[in-house]
Parts: sequence; structure tokens; C-alpha cells
Amino acid sequence: MVSIYTLTLSPSLDSATLTPQIYPEGKLRCTPPVFEPGGGGINVARAITHLGGKATAIFPAGGATGEHLISLLADEHVAVETVDAKDWTRQNLHVHVESSGEQYRFVMPGAKLSDDEFRQLEEKVLAIESGALLVVSGSLPPGASTEKLTALIRAAQQRGIRCIVDSSGDALQAALVPGNLELVKPNQKELSALVNRELTQPDDVRTAAQELVRSGKARRVVVSLGPQGALAVDESSSVQVVPPPMKSQSTVGAGDSMVGAMTLKLAQGASLLEMTRYGVAAGSAATINQGTRLCSLADTQKIVDYLSRN
Repeated sequence: MVSIYTLTLSPSLDSATLTPQIYPEGKLRCTPPVFEPGGGGINVARAITHLGGKATAIFPAGGATGEHLISLLADEHVAVETVDAKDWTRQNLHVHVESSGEQYRFVMPGAKLSDDEFRQLEEKVLAIESGALLVVSGSLPPGASTEKLTALIRAAQQRGIRCIVDSSGDALQAALVPGNLELVKPNQKELSALVNRELTQPDDVRTAAQELVRSGKARRVVVSLGPQGALAVDESSSVQVVPPPMKSQSTVGAGDSMVGAMTLKLAQGASLLEMTRYGVAAGSAATINQGTRLCSLADTQKIVDYLSRN
């Protein structure tokens, strides 16, 4: 199988807790926190590992939070290649309110990346073997400009590394500039921004995704549609996969689980339909869990079996 790597420029140590109710000023009694690795590419690598594949996560790590993050990934048997960072890895907080079912996500700014730290990450990326898949996922921290991201993706592609991008805003716009990405996964709003027009009908979404493919910016575009699943297009076909109705506990990690599952199938040479079906199943499997937990192989396979029958 094709080797898989992920790049996370803004990793995090995520903590999740439950509280009976939330209100201002008073002391909110919480359950003991559960700590998990965080950051787009890191979660993609974790999801791939949970699904029985192998992926190496490349990221900067700083301070005690960075050490904790590396330790947690070792516990999950996720291979890592890290760069020592001066600034501590950020720590995010996810709070689930039992009385209302509401979820609060407190996301801290990413740790600043120095020029030297970015250069070291770049060296690790460009040492990846030709033909491997590289998933660039997550937000850009201070010190990592969109110009740097574009240059890194272009340099990786010139070395034969097949790039997948899951980001948003300026970072996603910049990543599409080099062109010929293996896969991008915008949601409908992000796709609308990419084509610079409102997309109100299903056919509008399909047409916009096909435009990205025909323009040479990406070989595959998978548009996440929330409860409606995902619409996927490549040069010759388009498919939509709708997940079964299920009670969502949390949407945290659903997108990363989806990208991880699709990357794994892409590495195995699966068809567009197989890749999208597995991605939707893994994304749906992640929503079953509270807090920051990702998909499991058992839940994902159950949903895949359902989708195959219907």
C-alpha cells in the first residue's frame, strides 16, 4: 500500500469534560478531563490508525503540552516525526453540558512557528518518498503564511508527493494554486467561496466541484454536506453518499475521520464511490461519540455495510 504522511502546522492537546450546567461567574463542577491529541493532520493520522492503516504524523511540539501530545500518540501507536518548538503546544478545551446537551469548544491560538522551525518541518516533508500521500490539514499558526504553504505544497508535488488538503479560508485558496491536488474536501460554504458564487441547488454544488477538477486544481473534490453526507466528483464521474439517520453526540473529529478514511482508501486504490462511502461512514461513526473521540473501525464497518445494502 502507498505510504501516508500527514502535516499539522498547528497541533493541539485537547481536553474534554462534562458539567451538569453552564452559567456565568459561578464555579462549574466538571468531570475529570480526558486528554486526546488534536490538530487536523494528527487526527487524520489517528483515524487512519484506528481503521487499521498506518500513517506518520509530522508536526511541531513544544513544552510540557507537546510532550504530553507525543506520549498520547505513542499510546495509540501513531508514528510521528516531530520538530522541537520553542512555544508550547496549545491546549484546547471541549465542554459538554449534560442538562442541555450543548457543546462548547474553546480553541486557543496556535503556537507561533519560527522560520527555522518551519524550515525543519519542510525538510521532513520533502524527505518523503515519491508516490506517497501527504495530507496537509488544519489551520495556519502565526509564522506560517499562505505563501509558505503554497511553496511547500508545490515543492512536495515536484518531488512526486501526492498532496491532499483539508483546510479553509485563505489556506485552502492558497493550497489550490499549485494545482493537481489528489483530493480536497470543502464544505458547501467553502466551495462557494472558492468559485466566488452562491450555491443554492444540488446541481450548483456538483457543477462547482466539477469546475475545480476541470481547471486542474484537484483530481478529486469531495464536498461535505452535513446530514446529507457528501458529494464527490472526479474527471469522469460523480457520486453522492447519504449516511443513515443517527443521533449525533458530537461533530468534533468527524471531518478528520472522514479525510482519514478517504485517504486510506485512496492509498489502497479504491474507486471514487468506495472512497466516499468509507469516508462518510467514518465521519458518521465519529459523531456517535461524545467529546473529541474519533471513528472506530467497528462502527465505521457497520455503517459501510448499511450503505452497501441501501
